[in-house]
Amino acid sequence: MNKRYLLEGQEEELEFMPIIPLNEGDDGSEDSKGFPSTLSILPLRNTVLFPGVVIPITVGRDKSIKAVMDAYKADKLIGVVAQKDSSIEEPTVSDLENIGTVAKMVKLIKMPDGGTTIIIQGKKRFKLDEITSDDPYFKAKVTFLNDEKPEDDQDFKALIGSIKDLAGQIVGLSPNLPSEAAIILKNIENPTFLIHFVSSNLSSDLKHKQQLLENSNLKARAELLLGLMQTELQYAELKDKVTSKTRAELDKQQREYFLQQQMKAIKDELGGDNVAEVKEMQKRAEGKKWPIAAAEMFNKGIERLERMHPSTPDYSVVFNHLDLMLDLPWEEYTQDHYDLKKAQKILDHDHFGMEKVKERILEYLAVLKLKGDMKSPILCFVGPPGIGKTSLGKSIASAIKRKYVRVSLGGLHDESEIRGHRKTYIGAMPGRIIQSIRKTKSGNPVMILDEIDKVGSDHRGDPSSALLEVLDPEQNNTFYDNYLELEYDLSKVLFIATANSISSIQPALRDRLEIIDLSGYAVEEKIEIARLHLIPKQMEMHGLKKNSFKINNAVIEKIISDYTRESGVRELDRQLASIMRYQAKELVIKGKVKAQLTAADIEKILSKPRYTNESYKMANMPGVAVGLAWTSVGGDILFIEAQKTEGKGELKLTGNLGNVMKESATTALTWLTANARKLNINPNDFSKYAAHIHVPEGAVPKDGPSAGVTMITALASIFTGRKVKPYLAMSGEITLRGQVLPVGGIKEKVLAAKRSGIKEIILSTQNEKDVLEINPSFIKGIKFHYIKTMMQVLDQALEQVRVKN
Repeated sequence: MNKRYLLEGQEEELEFMPIIPLNEGDDGSEDSKGFPSTLSILPLRNTVLFPGVVIPITVGRDKSIKAVMDAYKADKLIGVVAQKDSSIEEPTVSDLENIGTVAKMVKLIKMPDGGTTIIIQGKKRFKLDEITSDDPYFKAKVTFLNDEKPEDDQDFKALIGSIKDLAGQIVGLSPNLPSEAAIILKNIENPTFLIHFVSSNLSSDLKHKQQLLENSNLKARAELLLGLMQTELQYAELKDKVTSKTRAELDKQQREYFLQQQMKAIKDELGGDNVAEVKEMQKRAEGKKWPIAAAEMFNKGIERLERMHPSTPDYSVVFNHLDLMLDLPWEEYTQDHYDLKKAQKILDHDHFGMEKVKERILEYLAVLKLKGDMKSPILCFVGPPGIGKTSLGKSIASAIKRKYVRVSLGGLHDESEIRGHRKTYIGAMPGRIIQSIRKTKSGNPVMILDEIDKVGSDHRGDPSSALLEVLDPEQNNTFYDNYLELEYDLSKVLFIATANSISSIQPALRDRLEIIDLSGYAVEEKIEIARLHLIPKQMEMHGLKKNSFKINNAVIEKIISDYTRESGVRELDRQLASIMRYQAKELVIKGKVKAQLTAADIEKILSKPRYTNESYKMANMPGVAVGLAWTSVGGDILFIEAQKTEGKGELKLTGNLGNVMKESATTALTWLTANARKLNINPNDFSKYAAHIHVPEGAVPKDGPSAGVTMITALASIFTGRKVKPYLAMSGEITLRGQVLPVGGIKEKVLAAKRSGIKEIILSTQNEKDVLEINPSFIKGIKFHYIKTMMQVLDQALEQVRVKN
């Protein structure tokens, strides 16, 4: 048979799509005379063969294969009957339908797996009359059935038209059917073949298809088919609706998956992969107590990072920013321990003296303990260098079990050092505050802002203004760092600033600080500090065994008085280090050291004394007085020298003096001129002579009102010829009315006088309260004269014996 066929495809075993012959004449209407009355029967599972339709069948059962082979060798005709129950493997006569179709075997194909596939075309319907044999396969006598065709029936034509339209709609809604099938259906002109072909393609169950085959009236068959197709169309529409909705979701997922795979392929091609880094970051983020804003920013950053290649410049920017967010302790705090007795022990162990300061600190800790949610105070320790301001902050952290971090602000010029740089800049970093929080891994550390008075300002910004937000308890709970681009809570941080002088701190910043003054150490305090802390530390640092030799208090005092002039103990620490190095050398060379160091040994090691008190006797000439000065490094003594020369009453001032000191000198000379007769000075001397005041150490700038009494004493001494008492120092501001006003820095000045060997000090009566605050043992041996007027100053300071000029 030389015919062309269109193969629509084949699903699983015995589920197939029919083949459409291009010759539509084989529609089952041919004469039955050409067919034998006895046929070999082939039971089919899951399908019904209609006349004219060509289908492929895979034959697997031995009986069926035998029947097919015998028929193919003979006339190639075989009776095809559907099984009532497709699950039965070995059907009997009762399992077969009564109506079937005689088929012509078009092709027999041997498959590689040993199976057999045949292509058959339905020819004519038949009815089983009698099974003549069931071994080796079924044989039966049959009666061929003819279709009852309507003659020129308009209703039938309308049915056929509806079948075509419905079939086209079903094909359009069925994704597994090619769109060309609708065109083929419209071009089928034989109504009988159309009904058979559509029936064969119908998705209805076997029972309904068998009903179609058994119905001899073609019009009734068409009506039954139309009803089944209506049901099929409704099902197809519903299925298409569900499929379209599902497909939209799947398409989006598939698109994303496809793009991800493409991106992965591109990354692999370029080299480098950030998947592990991103996953590690996401894992680290799981346990973070993010604020909502921080969580959103982190998620956005992670999404950006996933889309970027590690070699791109922006990758490191995004990565570093996310890494900072992960490192910061969001709502992670250490547990405070407000055991005040233990805190007292720690402070006493770490620092000798400073009783008032320790008391203030303990008061703050007590308040923090009672009011747990109190915002931390901003303390500022002000005092000369080397007295332990920074280490005191460390002791506070140790006392309450908090993390400790130090931020050095000395020489800071750029505001970005505090607030951070914007991420867009190359080499951008977070500010010092955020960096320190990141380092401590705690949201409530003790943070030392060291040398806050040394902060500068220029065209890059004013860091001290940026510190206003950091150090304001009302604002620092929303501190904004330019690099972090988020608000961070600093309200739990205990800030402690240190400074040598509050005069250089911006007023608005100073207003936010709790100022705690730390004055210099007395000699007695330095001896204890050296004995308890410095000597054991230096022995350990230089590899010397503890107590390998001793330095008694007298020797330590000699080191302090002869080799240091300071408020703190840094220079003392350096001198002790020199002694330890000498002792270490002696131990290595000689194998032993002296058990006790003497004053003579100290002079041998440190050479001759650098400072001496002999220069303060002032026994040789009038016109020289000793004043007391306060500096950023502590108290100091100050020489004021006066001399008169022939002239016309002018006043010369030298020694790098500031305006206030110059005005004090002018005031002193005016008062002295006005009270010349009371002091037994010839008034004409002030017009005959020129007065010259000089303050030694001319390279050092000097200013302030406290040298007023010293200047008038020096001038009175030179004009009266009366010498100033030896070992006498003074400090006080003067007025034109002859009053002496109080000055500041009394403790530092008094301790400096004590270090220098001064035995008497003249002060304003109003400064007596400041002297009473000093430990009496520190100023033992000093006599204080409290005065109200300048006349009293001269009575106390000048000797009665006049020296001839």
